[in-house]
Amino acid sequence: MSGTGAAIVGLGMTEMSLRPGATALTLAARATRAALADAGLDPDDIDGLLVGTSQGVRPDRLGVAFAAQGGFGDLRLLEHIEIKGATTLAMVERAARAVSGGAARAVLCVFADAPLRAGHGAGSSYAHSGGNEGLRGLERASGVLGSVPTYALLAQRWLHTTGEDPKALCAVATVQRAWAAGNPQAVMREPLSEDDYFASPLIAEPLRRLDCARPVNGAAAVVVAADPGIGDPRRVTVRGSGRDHPVRRRRAGAESWFGGGARAVDDALAEAGRTRADLDLAQLYDPFSVVTLMLLAEYGLCGPVPAGEFVRSGGTGPGGTLPVNTGGGQLSGFYLQGMTPLVEAVTQLRGDGGERQVPGAAIALVGGIGGRLDHHAAMILERTR
Repeated sequence: MSGTGAAIVGLGMTEMSLRPGATALTLAARATRAALADAGLDPDDIDGLLVGTSQGVRPDRLGVAFAAQGGFGDLRLLEHIEIKGATTLAMVERAARAVSGGAARAVLCVFADAPLRAGHGAGSSYAHSGGNEGLRGLERASGVLGSVPTYALLAQRWLHTTGEDPKALCAVATVQRAWAAGNPQAVMREPLSEDDYFASPLIAEPLRRLDCARPVNGAAAVVVAADPGIGDPRRVTVRGSGRDHPVRRRRAGAESWFGGGARAVDDALAEAGRTRADLDLAQLYDPFSVVTLMLLAEYGLCGPVPAGEFVRSGGTGPGGTLPVNTGGGQLSGFYLQGMTPLVEAVTQLRGDGGERQVPGAAIALVGGIGGRLDHHAAMILERTR
């Protein structure tokens, strides 16, 4: 896509709420209005709509019916895309190829979620995802509900195979909190020390509460177009994208957690005509602290330096050699699945980061994962010169 000119030309978000309230539909409508206003467009200017939702199966889940509910019509492109945490980048890639190929002129990509409901714990909306049959049924019968216990097993395995200790997890959490301090949208901005981290209760060993993303009710939307006359002049160009789907089976006799994902980054960089050395920052999907460490290593972003050492030395923090998740990520910022890293990349490349702005940020890697690292998506975004 390096020569197509497809770009993100509008960005809109809602407030990120830690309290039950508006439905996903209402939140999607608010984010959509904000994105259209940012792009200087009306609903009639949109001829493509791509919708993404959380994997939690709920009656108010956003779908293609949002086209009518949101006041759109005469669409040339309308799809509901779902690859878990890789969905957002899949939507933007689909939109970029559509506007570049003439299949649409301006495509809106929207994600909304409202997992926080009155009378229900924050994790209850996610605990029953994945089905009741086969391996998932066995896991559920054993009490492994939702992602936290599964990622705790992954974290245990990662600590064992790398020889790291939980201080590496702590380093990710504290660095993300340092970034979140400069993000007005972040839901956790108070300072976080190592002592604070280890005082956080264990949820599923070795993962503590502060190792886990914070669910919010919220929405975000972007407008993608290729025509230079459409949208905000501070265009963020989509230079390259890539995918990798290891499809892990988690059966005895083979490593079930690691490997895969680097091909997605390699392909995105190759299409963009860039290398890892060209990256000014990386925005990675971080539902748990251990995932940041794994992706830094698997995506080849910290070179020969172990991921834990790279984070502890300040490599991913303010002033580091590769700033990562500069809005606080999903650990301290907000959890809107793959929209969280995309929104922060666009914010940085536009120069709108405020206190957390990375000086001279021009090229960003955005990464999304789905499932238990079953799906990887990568995208290279570049500031318009």
